Amino acid sequence: MTAIQAASLLVLVLYLGAFFAGSALAARAAQRSVWLFGTARGKDRIAAVGFRASFALALGGPLLWIAAPAVSVFDPVWQRGPHWLAMAGHMLAVAGAMLAFASQMAMGASWRVGVRPDAVGALVTGGLYTVSRNPTFLGQAALLAGLALANPSLPGIAALLLFLTSAELQIRSEEAVLRETHGAAFQTFASRVPRWIGWPRETPRDS
Repeated sequence: MTAIQAASLLVLVLYLGAFFAGSALAARAAQRSVWLFGTARGKDRIAAVGFRASFALALGGPLLWIAAPAVSVFDPVWQRGPHWLAMAGHMLAVAGAMLAFASQMAMGASWRVGVRPDAVGALVTGGLYTVSRNPTFLGQAALLAGLALANPSLPGIAALLLFLTSAELQIRSEEAVLRETHGAAFQTFASRVPRWIGWPRETPRDS
């Protein structure tokens, strides 16, 4: 493993530390727990498990392959990329981590890990939320994509695909709750701002 590949894994470790610290700050601001995955059911439960598994794969996969080189030989993409690709992946991972954390902090007391109708915070529509309705997920996806480029491996690729699937499930569940809670305000927001990324729409339309 090269220094840049090791650094990309360190980015993930640092991001996870920042994620948990930011969640603790949000809980203090909201004066309630922001962790809702424990009560998740159905598709929300699947998404919760998927998120945990995706980050575990992204970090644990490369570390396992390093610890067990006899097993890693069966991974056809393990560390097969050129140096420039590892560098590009590292930069993407750094940018993704920064975006995800900045978006999380911008939520303030409205930040939640999971979704529940009785635990919805105020609707946040400014700043990064003018170009994406889900900039935290966007940043996390970029982080995992960067890791998959910097440390090519089947677990890393699986982590990204699992995260994207889980995010889609979570987003649709969150949007249903937000429509019910915030009504027209969320509908206007959703009609102007893309679900993932893009320029705000001048003329509202169905998302």
